[in-house]
Amino acid sequence: MKNVAVIGLGKVGSLVGTLLSDLFTVTGFDRQKPAAEVPFAVTTGSVTDADQLKSFLSGMDAVVSCLPYNLNLPVAQAAHALGIHYFDLTEDVPTTSAIREMAKTSKGAMAPQCGLAPGFIGIVGADLYNRFTKLRDVELRVGALPRYPNGLMGYSFTWSPAGVINEYINDAEVIHNGQHKMVPSLDGIEMINIEGQEFEAFSTSGGLGTMCETLAGKVDTLNYKTMRYPGHAKLMRFLLYELILKEKRELVEQILTEAKPPVREDVVYVYAVVEGWKGDQLAREEFYQAYHPILIHGKEWRAISWTTAASVAAVVEMVANGTLPQQGFIKQEEISFDAFLQTKNGALYARHETAK
Repeated sequence: MKNVAVIGLGKVGSLVGTLLSDLFTVTGFDRQKPAAEVPFAVTTGSVTDADQLKSFLSGMDAVVSCLPYNLNLPVAQAAHALGIHYFDLTEDVPTTSAIREMAKTSKGAMAPQCGLAPGFIGIVGADLYNRFTKLRDVELRVGALPRYPNGLMGYSFTWSPAGVINEYINDAEVIHNGQHKMVPSLDGIEMINIEGQEFEAFSTSGGLGTMCETLAGKVDTLNYKTMRYPGHAKLMRFLLYELILKEKRELVEQILTEAKPPVREDVVYVYAVVEGWKGDQLAREEFYQAYHPILIHGKEWRAISWTTAASVAAVVEMVANGTLPQQGFIKQEEISFDAFLQTKNGALYARHETAK
């Protein structure tokens, strides 16, 4: 793998390309200028122009889509047609299902859901549950939050508002009492106290990726929840359901983006708990880490940006070096956490890791 395309050059996409440009020849593609200064060539174009997209990807060995969830399929289809590797960050279940179908006949690897959640949290969760001989509960939690919250919502949109609204509205997959089920997002609120800081966590869609399928018949409880400061879910339910704005996603995105713009000081919390048996002993394993902004190439990047970008960049590295399959669909939970941390970009997580 030498030539890698990065499509969608927002905050995360710009960083994905920057990280990969240390290892590959990267070319960016977007209809507008990158959100940040980038050290690689950029082509202007639109993914809605199928001929232009296919022409751009000709000669590439891989493509990473950093577009909003609803724009990924044309890129995946072009990658499939050209026989090149495909990666994305989507949390959208229908998009992933369509890519899985394509992967049955793909000549390259197809690895969607390579971000933070789904993505990194699945790799962490699998590392924990693989230590057990029999499982009982697997609970995965991620929160991307302002470090110094204010206001009733206690939030700022440091990543795609469209993605946030999508995972708040769509139903979430879980395993409950050993049965695979769909539950409403924004429900199932629980309180979590970590080192004196209180959070709420509630169901949101997409965070488990393909894990419900992987652990079917092997676990009593499996769920993913988003962490927020207390009171957030109640306000979002009021906005989306009592005011019935769930039917007007673009309006909700506009309102929330203008009301809660990105903050510089953010934090990403990753928390995973697995319970089960090791031999005949009941045991519990936990992973917790808080990730903060870091300097990359002399520029400070928000926690949500670098944790998302480094995750997909590390998976690209693993396909390039042969650690992961070169063909077909790649599940996040099949990725070795140790091998992930040994990559150049996965090592960014290792700087912060204290609990494993």
